[in-house]
Amino acid sequence: MKLLALGVAAVAVAALGVAPGTASADELPAFDFTDCPAPPANADPGTWRCEAFISQGKLTIHDREVPLGEMRLTFSEGKVNGQYAQVFGTLRHEPVRLPGVPGATIQLRYGGYSDFLSTAERRGALDVYAVVQHPLLRKNCRIGTPAEPLHTIVHDDPAVPPRVISDNPRTAYFGVVDPDVALPATTGCGPLGKLVDHRLGLPSPAGENTFHQTTYVQYKPL
Repeated sequence: MKLLALGVAAVAVAALGVAPGTASADELPAFDFTDCPAPPANADPGTWRCEAFISQGKLTIHDREVPLGEMRLTFSEGKVNGQYAQVFGTLRHEPVRLPGVPGATIQLRYGGYSDFLSTAERRGALDVYAVVQHPLLRKNCRIGTPAEPLHTIVHDDPAVPPRVISDNPRTAYFGVVDPDVALPATTGCGPLGKLVDHRLGLPSPAGENTFHQTTYVQYKPL
């Protein structure tokens, strides 16, 4: 199953060779590199950098739109013994209102796997799960779980092509889309879980849902 892709291989964005845009500094969000993971002990010197992503996303389930608000993600990449390597940092997402379920929120969490090296077939992969909270739902109400996370694969969004906004520091903007999102039913919600499923239209197979995300990314040498 695929859901909620976050991030792409920033290597590909930087390699596009497009000219810097004209966005002014006050249009950019405030980047935070606090969560940047350190390179591994055997990292090749001078090859590592941290990438900080700030995204806005929305998920469409059938005809229901779920705005996801701001998501922040960090990871580091470089070379080890001449080979590409990466280290995941954090995924930060504050709970946001869940449309169709009054009083409920949804929050994305990291599912334990990421790969931001782009290929001809995709731009990145990330495992996540979603926590659904409401006073009448049980504590472990989720879409996906840490043990069985939702595997996300994202592709370029033709509507938001990559562009470099600044070269100092290197900053880019792009869009990604997962047109093949498959969503399971909720788990761990208690007796009202079936109501949440009904309100959201879950489970929902691939082909019935779409995830769009627009992202700013900034790079910092390590």
